[in-house]
Amino acid sequence: MKKDLAEQLAPRIIDLARARSMKAGDPLREEAFAKELGVSRSPVRRGFALLEQLGLARKEPNRGFFLTRNATTIEQAALPSEDDPYEELYLRVVDDMLRGDIRSSFFEAELLRRYQIPRGQLLKVLNRLASEAMIERRPGQGWEINTFLHDSEAHIQSYRFRMAIEPFALREPGYRIDKRAFAQARQRQQRLLDGELFTLSRAQLFEIGSSFHELLVRCSGNVFLLEAIRRQNQLRRFMAYRSNVERSRQIGQSQEHLHILDLLEGGSREEAALFLHQHLDVVSRLKAAQDRQLEAAEEDAAKQPA
Repeated sequence: MKKDLAEQLAPRIIDLARARSMKAGDPLREEAFAKELGVSRSPVRRGFALLEQLGLARKEPNRGFFLTRNATTIEQAALPSEDDPYEELYLRVVDDMLRGDIRSSFFEAELLRRYQIPRGQLLKVLNRLASEAMIERRPGQGWEINTFLHDSEAHIQSYRFRMAIEPFALREPGYRIDKRAFAQARQRQQRLLDGELFTLSRAQLFEIGSSFHELLVRCSGNVFLLEAIRRQNQLRRFMAYRSNVERSRQIGQSQEHLHILDLLEGGSREEAALFLHQHLDVVSRLKAAQDRQLEAAEEDAAKQPA
């Protein structure tokens, strides 16, 4: 039997909470989760209510819902199994956009014909993509794909920007380690190495990675650096989807994330900053090479007779 939308959303709510290193007592904001999940606030509210029934959240009068446990300690077995009917369609649309099979400016009618789906399903996916800054509505009618999506040079520039911002954040005089958040980030990276790297979706992997780097910058206490990296994460999300194809290479990245945590917790901030710069530089080169390979493959495919 088809699951209720609340049952479908509950595991994804917890996944996002894990990626954000949320802990017991943190508020569950309807608007923020609805935007991330590409749905209205009503099903998100029902998802929170289901988490309350499972003992994972509590509702306070006139205040909303709050986590009762650290998100990283919530086992998947404690949640309804996820069966999101829109995730497969979402990834199909993402892949088609990345390959250039969908024009940079398009109308909903084109995608309805392409995928042969009800308009309501398509709108849920398009609204999710819009909330993730991949597309935006054009004045009047239609949609526009973010120009960064197919710009390999922009991908390289985004890493060079991060190479300037993130190590600088580690050198801020007010840098303070959030021990609880660091422990949660360490557990999350270890779970990736233990096998989740090969089972989670591209969206989940991106969320975990971006949240890790956001945590490093957040501990600087500099709100301007934090806002810059958050904006950067929004812009690079789908460039990351494009190059995030060979997951085995990410094993080394997770190991390096753990090493950065070790250095910071050991008081070696300058060494951590230098290592982080090198980490970003190496990853940027790998992803640039992947971009070139993908572009070459796409050009070869385009030359093949129909």
